[in-house]
Amino acid sequence: MRSMSTGALYNDQGGAETAVEAGQESTPTSSSSGAAFGLFSADFKKNEDLKEMLESNKESLKLEAMKRVVGLIAKGKNASELFPAVVKNVASKNIELKKLVYVYLVRYAEDQQDLALLSISTFQRALKDPNQFIRASALRVLSSIRVPIIVPIMMLAIKEAAADLSPYVRKTSAHAIQKLYSLDPEQKEQLIEVIEKLLKDKSTLVAGSVVMAFEEVCPDRIDLIHKNYRKLCNLLVDVEEWGQVVIISMLTRYARTQFTSPWKEGAVFDENNDKTFYDSDSEEKKGQNEAAPYIMDPDHRLLLRNTKPLLQSRNTAVVMSVAQLYWHLAPKHEVSVVTKSLVRLLRSHREVQYIVLQNIATMSIQRKGMFEPFMKSFYVRSTDASHIKTLKLEILTNLANEANISTILREFQTYVKSQDKAFAAATIQAIGRCATNISEVTDTCLNGLVLLLSNRDETVVAESVVVIKKLLQTQPTEHSEIIKHMAKLFDNITVPMARASILWLMGEYCERVPKIAPDVLRKMAKTFTAEEDIVKLQTVNLAAKLYLTNSKQTKLLTQYILNLGKYDQNYDIRDRTRFIRQLIVPNEKSGALSKYARRILLAPKPAPVLESAFKDRDRFQLGTLSHSLNIKASGYQELSDWPAVAPDQSVRNVEVIEPVKEWVPLVGKTKQPKSDDKFYSDDEDEKEKDDSDSSGSEDSSSSSSSSSSDESGSDSEEEESSEESEKSSGDSGKSSGESEKSSSESESEQKKKKKMKKAPLKKNKPTAADSDSDENGNGPVAQASSSSAESSSGSETDSEEDSDSDPPPVTQKKSDVKSKPKVEVKSKKEVSLLDLDDFSPANTNAPKSSLLSSSLLSDLEGLSLSNISSTMQVTTPSFGPVKTYELLHHMTGKGLSAKYHFPRQPCLYQPSMVAVQVILTNSSDHSLEEIHIGDRNPASLNIHCFNTIERLEPEASVTVSMGIDFSDSTQAANFQLCTKEDQFSVSIQPAVGELLLASAMTEQDFSKEQGKLLGMNETSATITMATANTSSQAISKQVLSVANVGEVSSSQNNLHRFAGRTVSSGALVLVSLELKESSAALLTINTEKSVMASMLLRDLKQALTQA
Repeated sequence: MRSMSTGALYNDQGGAETAVEAGQESTPTSSSSGAAFGLFSADFKKNEDLKEMLESNKESLKLEAMKRVVGLIAKGKNASELFPAVVKNVASKNIELKKLVYVYLVRYAEDQQDLALLSISTFQRALKDPNQFIRASALRVLSSIRVPIIVPIMMLAIKEAAADLSPYVRKTSAHAIQKLYSLDPEQKEQLIEVIEKLLKDKSTLVAGSVVMAFEEVCPDRIDLIHKNYRKLCNLLVDVEEWGQVVIISMLTRYARTQFTSPWKEGAVFDENNDKTFYDSDSEEKKGQNEAAPYIMDPDHRLLLRNTKPLLQSRNTAVVMSVAQLYWHLAPKHEVSVVTKSLVRLLRSHREVQYIVLQNIATMSIQRKGMFEPFMKSFYVRSTDASHIKTLKLEILTNLANEANISTILREFQTYVKSQDKAFAAATIQAIGRCATNISEVTDTCLNGLVLLLSNRDETVVAESVVVIKKLLQTQPTEHSEIIKHMAKLFDNITVPMARASILWLMGEYCERVPKIAPDVLRKMAKTFTAEEDIVKLQTVNLAAKLYLTNSKQTKLLTQYILNLGKYDQNYDIRDRTRFIRQLIVPNEKSGALSKYARRILLAPKPAPVLESAFKDRDRFQLGTLSHSLNIKASGYQELSDWPAVAPDQSVRNVEVIEPVKEWVPLVGKTKQPKSDDKFYSDDEDEKEKDDSDSSGSEDSSSSSSSSSSDESGSDSEEEESSEESEKSSGDSGKSSGESEKSSSESESEQKKKKKMKKAPLKKNKPTAADSDSDENGNGPVAQASSSSAESSSGSETDSEEDSDSDPPPVTQKKSDVKSKPKVEVKSKKEVSLLDLDDFSPANTNAPKSSLLSSSLLSDLEGLSLSNISSTMQVTTPSFGPVKTYELLHHMTGKGLSAKYHFPRQPCLYQPSMVAVQVILTNSSDHSLEEIHIGDRNPASLNIHCFNTIERLEPEASVTVSMGIDFSDSTQAANFQLCTKEDQFSVSIQPAVGELLLASAMTEQDFSKEQGKLLGMNETSATITMATANTSSQAISKQVLSVANVGEVSSSQNNLHRFAGRTVSSGALVLVSLELKESSAALLTINTEKSVMASMLLRDLKQALTQA
């Protein structure tokens, strides 16, 4: 063990492996006497032995002794008494021995300052040693002697080391700067000069260390960063991992002071329905002029582009720091690129999981959509630690919405049964939060919680009571039944908090349960003395409230309880009793307060707000200790707000280019188009590299060579290339703005780009915005997609980001066959470090192109059919009323009008899609060309588009079929209907009944399946039928007009049954209508999809109750 640690430590300092073998030889000699004399004498003996060896004349003995000494230090033993013997060897000629002596001195120089000072002249000589490791070690020892006297010597040594030829020594000088600053802060100005010099260093070895020194000494001097900003961005990928973390953190703060916010103008380049997406920043939007679209600073884009590859880092701290950078700096629609990387970190140790989950919890409050596709990754595993379970529960609750709530509630039902009682209680609180946030499932959750009241576990029951109490406060009028049910269970509940909650409910709503409340008070009077303090206090409150509302029945009981309270051992209860007696029982002494007793005790109380514990954590920077603890830790630096106007960006230009300009023009002319080309191809290369690790490809080799030339090239070259890239970025930034004004300008711009590009590049990269447009062969269409992509990102270099977040908007090709290989290539590309095998749900983020690969299609078929019971078959509905809805009015569509309806047939393209038929009519006096579907919103929306209609003559109309995967949600599918000249934003909003497919089943199977879907999966209501709708034919007609369900034959005349399944997930939906006397009926819907159930119930109720 000793020899191993010695070797490891020694090798770290650059020594030879032979140290390990040498260290093993003399170990037994010292331990032979240990058994006889015990520990102390053995240690004493051992150290004497080492002293002799260190003072001997033989180099080999000294070397062996030093190995053993360093071994002792590595094991945590105290070897300080050997300091005099070791320090004598600092002037040794043997390099290996010298290195080990320095390792020892760094450890003990601070403890033995006087002895270390005696050898200071030797350390100064060693600073001139030809061996770089000796020079660095000498500086390290010198900076470890923390004596103010030698500050001038240290300062001189640091300045010399900062100019050393070896990057290792320069790195050590950056470390020494922090030590000197903590010893003598008055040296700050001189140290800043050294930091400024080191910041210009081009070595990746130095970059991380000097930025760390900058953060320690002068974090507010951002003017030092200006000239080095681009260089730091470009070096970032090659810096060591901990250096990357420090640099990213510093650049995050820098960017917040130098660039304008990419968030506030969100609505400008997203005029569809995304405005709500940015509403949280509405206060920032005020006063902005919508005419000027946001254009991202090229330096801002450079930072985002260069940090993105680090999401694939093996170091979790690096991934986390890139994630926080994107969260705080990237445009909102780009932040989602960090999602997969963060989810990947959940495979790591539980300590890492804890921090990552805390950050995801904060993110998921503001941006649910980011993590929704990976909801499965946050399901609790039985092996998870308690604190991990709680965080996952928090995230699942944050992600809950109408579409996924039924899945989440099913998950919660399992968690409630957990053996971990604290976790089960937390789950019940989560169910309560879901119930308040999503009004459609409030009743379902309440019913589920009431069922939990009969649970054997006291903790579960107690927590359920507390949560029910909070939920009932939000809508007490409807739930007197639940209050009665809780009163019945009161005797069996023993947990004090639960008993107190029931008593509070009884008192608060005593007028709704006038017969039950006095009886509960009677029971409490019997057991008052044996109850816990919290229960006694609520009993006194209940007595007071009943005295005020029902004094006839409860007067004596109240007096009895007040007398018991008067002599209670707890002074809180005695005080409360005296106060209540004076308040409610009027006498001569009681003042004016007793008049207001009812208003004081029975005042309407605001319902409690159930919200996330992470709601206010976003005030701290993500990934920091302050964020983790939710309090400001010492040393925490606040992120500044975005400046309203961007500071001058020319400060980041480096002047070195100026003198070179005399001889550049000729080269510049020939180089300009080439560099422009390089800029775009580089951009795409980088994208290719992000998407896949195909290092063998042409692209990655070219991008790596370009980055290496960046790094090794002269200063002028580096700056020139960055200047040119900036120019081209500015140009295309302009073009993105202009493309919105005139399509012809943008078209010609794109043709120029096309000429500039090489043919092989065009073939290899069909996903870049410009080449995509040319390859499709329909210029104007491509212009539309490209302009929307560019304007939405707000900057020129967005072809890269288009491919990362989503594929470019689908511009339908003339032949579908062509697009098929394109999809397959994309799916191959996406297999990278970030692809985890538990991201199986294809529906949530399916590819957005017109055709799926055949293997994926078969997988999807398997998925969607697996849930269907064998007793059920899809049928065509017996009655299909066709309702037609307007999609686009001919006035809005400049002559193009569109209507749509649901044919209620299984979709041919994909089983999880809803079939939609669209009738397109040309009402104008000229023919319309290239009618197709453009961008969709959300971008992950899975639509099977119709083929491009090349030409539609005036007054002609055509019917086309589409497939839309609504994912069992009534959320509108927003997309653009495009012609050659124009784009129109349209949306298809499905009624909940159109998300179903009719199914045939027998009465027995219906009853069997219905038996499986009870509790939270059942929604019912009593309705009054319209007289015209009481016949079975009328009932069928009304039900089928609302929902695409199949009629199930029934043996009872008063019972009508209908069955269907959801199109996307294949979940069963069972509708039954039981007719009672005098046109009353009980309408029941059984399904796992509780949100759909409540919406379907509403629609059916409306159809059946209206004549």
